[in-house]
Amino acid sequence: MNTKTLVVLALFAGMGTALHLLIPGALLMKPDMSLLMMFLGILLFPGVKNVLLIGLATGVLSGLTTTFPGGFLPNLIDKPITAFIFYGLILLGARFVKSAVGAGIFAGVGTLVSGLIFLGSAAVLVGLPGPIMALFASAVLPAIAVNSVLMAIMYPIAKTIMKRSNLIETAA
Repeated sequence: MNTKTLVVLALFAGMGTALHLLIPGALLMKPDMSLLMMFLGILLFPGVKNVLLIGLATGVLSGLTTTFPGGFLPNLIDKPITAFIFYGLILLGARFVKSAVGAGIFAGVGTLVSGLIFLGSAAVLVGLPGPIMALFASAVLPAIAVNSVLMAIMYPIAKTIMKRSNLIETAA
């Protein structure tokens, strides 16, 4: 594993944590913007070790900054699983992910997967503070929309910056 890659993934995890802290929520939940940065890290640096690292780091950091009651463990379960599912999806659809629109769509699907895993694991482990459909509608659906649009904007920019700074040779 390359030191430059580790530094960039750590920066993505840190930026995701800052976004996670700053974005307001509703009904005790808020859209998890750290997912966006996790997905960006996986798209730019695909590889099993990188996926494991960014998934675990994002899970711990999201768990520490969540406002969801008892949300640490669900975050710790959700993020690594979502990271590997997202990685599998981009391996299956590698030719579609190369475009900004494709990256946005994959980010939306990944956010949906993450929301379902988080709410499911939270329901089993700690219980939900409200009806699952209300929590899904107030947190997961807005996060899907926001992450999709932001990924479509950020991915081509980040990919260009990474190539120009010689941090990556080719992106997914």
